[in-house]
Amino acid sequence: MTARRTRRLTAALSAGALVVGLALAGGAPATAETDVPPPLWTATPVTQANIDLAVSRLDGLVADLMQKTGLPGLAVAVVHGDDVLYAKGFGVRNTTTGEPVDKDTVFQLASLSKSVGASVVAGAVGRGIVSWGDPVQKYLPWFTLESPYVGRTVTVGDLYSHRSGLPDHAGDTLEDLGYSRNEILRRLRYLPLSPFRITYDYTNFGLTAAGEAVAVAADTSWGQLSRDLLYTPLGMSSTSSSFAEFRSRTNRADGHVRLADGRWVPRYVRNPDPQSPAGGVSSNVVDLARWMQMEMAGGTYRGERIVAAAPLYEAQSPQIRSSHVNPPAFRSGSYGYGMNVGVDGTGRVRLSHSGAFNQGAGTAYSMLPSERLGIVTLGNGSAIGVPEALNESFMDIVETGEVQRDWLALVTPTFANFYVNPSFLAGKTPPANATPSRPLSAYAGAYRNDFYGTARVVQKNGRLVLELGPAPKPKRYPMTSWGGNLFSYIPTGEQALGISAIRFKVRDGRATSMVVENLENSARTFTR
Repeated sequence: MTARRTRRLTAALSAGALVVGLALAGGAPATAETDVPPPLWTATPVTQANIDLAVSRLDGLVADLMQKTGLPGLAVAVVHGDDVLYAKGFGVRNTTTGEPVDKDTVFQLASLSKSVGASVVAGAVGRGIVSWGDPVQKYLPWFTLESPYVGRTVTVGDLYSHRSGLPDHAGDTLEDLGYSRNEILRRLRYLPLSPFRITYDYTNFGLTAAGEAVAVAADTSWGQLSRDLLYTPLGMSSTSSSFAEFRSRTNRADGHVRLADGRWVPRYVRNPDPQSPAGGVSSNVVDLARWMQMEMAGGTYRGERIVAAAPLYEAQSPQIRSSHVNPPAFRSGSYGYGMNVGVDGTGRVRLSHSGAFNQGAGTAYSMLPSERLGIVTLGNGSAIGVPEALNESFMDIVETGEVQRDWLALVTPTFANFYVNPSFLAGKTPPANATPSRPLSAYAGAYRNDFYGTARVVQKNGRLVLELGPAPKPKRYPMTSWGGNLFSYIPTGEQALGISAIRFKVRDGRATSMVVENLENSARTFTR
C-alpha cells in the first residue's frame, strides 16, 4: 500500500468511516451488522438483558447505600432511548417532618445546573442569539479580568469549559459574604490568572458570567431564558432557576448536613441565586429524565426539535483536558461546555457531572450517548459520594453484568476531603487566658483589599469583631485571641469549614495589615 493510501486509510479510520477505510484497503464493504466505526466500537457490547438486570438491582443498591450512610433521601431515574425505565424516590424529604421522597420531589441540583444551563446556551446558539465563540465583553462591556487581553478575548465557551485562567472556585467566598452576582463578577478582575486557554480551573462565577452574557444578549434574565428555551419546550414543569420558586414547592427536599454522631439534620438553607447558571437549578428526576433523553437524541424530544444539534454536540465534546498530573497510562479526563466528557473502562464515551452543596446537596448523572442510556441520582444530604457510587455501580452492571468495585469505599476519601479544615488552628484550642501582644485598640480600624473591599476590626464588649462584606450590613464575626498578634474567627456560608486564623502585622505598636487565612489565596491580605 502506498504512503498516500496509508494516510487516507488512517484519516478515514480516525473519522470513523470504516466502510470507506475497508474499501481503500481492498476489503469488502462492511455489512449492516459490522458497520460500526472504530471510535464507537467496543469489545464489551451492552445487552438488553444487562440493562434489565441493572434496573432490577437499583432498589437493592439504593437500600444498601442509604443503610451504610444514613442519607435522608434519594431520587433516581433511568432512561434508555425514548423510554423511562425507572423513576423512584427513597427516604424522606426532611428528617424532622418525615415526609417521603417520591419521583416528583424537587431537589436543588447544585452543579448539575452547569450541564442543564449548557443546554440553554446551546439553544440560544441555535437560534442565532449568541455563539459559543462570542466574547463575553460583547454583552457585558463592564466585565474584564486581570489581563486586559484575556478580559476582552474570553468567550462564552472559554468560561463554560473553565479555561479562562481564573483560580479554582474564584468568587465563591464573596457569595458567602453576601455580595450580589454582578458585584462578584466585577471583582473577578482583581484575581491573578493562570495561562489562558491551557489551564483548567473550575469556577462557578466564571461560568455564571457567561450565562449572564447570554441572557443579556437575549434581552431577558437567565431564569426566564432557561424557561423559554428549555424548561417549557421540554415540559420540565417542576424545574426552575430561581431559589424562591424552589422554596415555594410543597414537594421539595430540604438540605441536610451530617453531624459527628452520624445524624442528618436540616440545619442550613442554601440560596444559590447569585450563581444561578452554575448552581441554581432545582428539578426532579422526572424532568431530568426528559432532559437526558433530549441530550442523547441530539436535541430532540419525542420528535420535536428543542435544541439545535450542532451547538449541543459542541457542548458534549472535549474542550479542555481536566485531569492534571496523570501518567500516560491513565485515561484522560476532559471537560466540554458544562459537563465532563470522558472514556469509561469499556472504551465508551461517558457524559457526566456531579453537584455538591456542603450545606446539603449531592447529585450526579451519567450518560452513555452510544446507547442513549442515562441515570440521574439526586440526594438531599451534603455530598459524600452516594449518587456517584450508585451511578457507577449501575453502569458496571449495564456494561459487564455485575458491579466491579466497591464504589462507595473508593469515592468516600475524595468527598471526605471536601470537609477537612485546612487551617493550622483546626483541632486546637486557644491557650488559656490568651491575650494579644498589644491593646485591642492597636488592631481596631479599617483595612482595605481590592477583591473583598473594606474590612473593619471593631471593639465590642471587650473583644474584637471582624466586619466583612457589603455595606451597610456586613457579616460580623467575633474574634478570639490566641496570644500575640494571632486571632481566630468562625466563617459562615457554603465555603466555611470551621475555625480560621487572622494574623496581624504590627509596626510601632499599631497593626498595619492582616491576613485572613480562609479567603482567596491571592487576596487574603488586607492593608490598613
